[in-house]
Amino acid sequence: MHVEPATVLVVDDNPTKRYLLVSWLSRAGYAVVEAETGGEALELVEVKPIDLVVLDVRLPDMSGFEVCEQIKGNSKHAALPVVHVSAHAVDVQDRAHGLNRGADAYLVEPIEPEELVATTQAVLRYYRARKQAEQLAKRMALLAETTLAINSAPDFPRLLAAAAQGAAKIFEGPAAVATATADGDLWAATCEDPEHTPSLNPWRPDQGQDIAVGTTFHTEPAEAWPLLTWRDDDLVGVATTRIRPDRPAVHVAVQAAANIPGAPVLRQLAQAIAAAVEAQRSYDEEHRIAITLQRSLLPRRLPDVTGLDLARRYEPASAHTEIGGDFYELTMIDGHLLVAIGDVAGHSLHAATVMAELRHALRAYAVEGHPPGTMLTRINHLMMTLLPGEVATVCVMLIDPATGHVRMSNAGHLPPLLITDGRTEYIEDRGPLLGLRADRPADTEFVVPPGATLVLYTDGLIERRDATIDDGLRALAAVASAGVDDHLDDFCDRLLAELTGEEMSDDTAVVTLRRR
Repeated sequence: MHVEPATVLVVDDNPTKRYLLVSWLSRAGYAVVEAETGGEALELVEVKPIDLVVLDVRLPDMSGFEVCEQIKGNSKHAALPVVHVSAHAVDVQDRAHGLNRGADAYLVEPIEPEELVATTQAVLRYYRARKQAEQLAKRMALLAETTLAINSAPDFPRLLAAAAQGAAKIFEGPAAVATATADGDLWAATCEDPEHTPSLNPWRPDQGQDIAVGTTFHTEPAEAWPLLTWRDDDLVGVATTRIRPDRPAVHVAVQAAANIPGAPVLRQLAQAIAAAVEAQRSYDEEHRIAITLQRSLLPRRLPDVTGLDLARRYEPASAHTEIGGDFYELTMIDGHLLVAIGDVAGHSLHAATVMAELRHALRAYAVEGHPPGTMLTRINHLMMTLLPGEVATVCVMLIDPATGHVRMSNAGHLPPLLITDGRTEYIEDRGPLLGLRADRPADTEFVVPPGATLVLYTDGLIERRDATIDDGLRALAAVASAGVDDHLDDFCDRLLAELTGEEMSDDTAVVTLRRR
């Protein structure tokens, strides 16, 4: 009968009896480790991968019952099977005592070789089934954690990294996850072991990509996955999932020996990663479309204004796929620069539509020659009539480039920041939001001195969940007072980098102008 390789520890202080037990088990195909005392046996269990212990009841330093109890009392070895053998403690009470104290079987000498081998096989079958079930339960729990991690990843690189690290944790060894981005670039995330940080590298698969829809499992030589250091003379088990014919496949590679028969966990992991990759790909496509649409509703180029330097930035929120209501305007009308910035409430196509209507209405009223306050009064009337229920904040300026004179009206928007020789000042004008039936104050007038810089912005630049608006305003003033870059584009980039960080929670528009 074929016996799967296993390591048996034989513990007996009688050299002759130990020799017989070792010989019978070795001929049956088992790897055998020997010990003469209980203490030596306990040490070997800690340092060697033992699958079963054949333990004599009478030992010189402690009883076999005590050795068995210490093995079973250690959570690390609680499932390790122990078979008692004895030529002296042979009555029913002795056998019952041994089984009650943790033994999995009890053999009375004289023992026939066939009986010893058959008992060993029977006990190991149960042990391996239990060990496999425990391993499967542990891996399923780690699979759930990994699925949550990959579905929480904010972008494609971090999704692949989370998948590779999760695979390394589940299978306790090297792992690789490979697929293509929405742009068709092939990437593989690799993780040497659960304690290592995953790395992301371009992927050059040896095999073709003509893969059917569904999930498959196969083995490949380790050389087919040179991105990792695999164990010597071992195969790599690869689960491949393809969700749709027009989507690239997702490949997950781990040590072939780490899989249980059928590789159910690896298959489920590949399916979970493929679903997350598909969701991320759809999100990226929607986000790209949203950004393209948003930018198409904003000015395409800056006017060339003698005496003024201009720069602007619009950055969509990384947390939204929808387009938002932030907008800005920079255009020359009758020798004056019209500058406006605003924000329509909401993130949706509807909010963007309202934003476009307000921007075009603002330009129309400016062309008619109205001052900023009158422009906002007329836009407010338009909103109350045609867009009831909508609210927006807008700050409008008309600037004379030759003199730096500014006429401004602010409908509930954040105050512009004036920077002069390192000093900062917020230009306050507390008018009501658009969309409300309320009187509007007179326009505010001031002068931008030569060399001074004016900054207009939306709330995405300064608002944070863990800070107040006043904290955000102080932070903006602090960054600005540190100096304005020679190129205003660099200044805009610095404002965004220092105030918003990598993950923007809201759309952000920034307009800067400097009087030469």
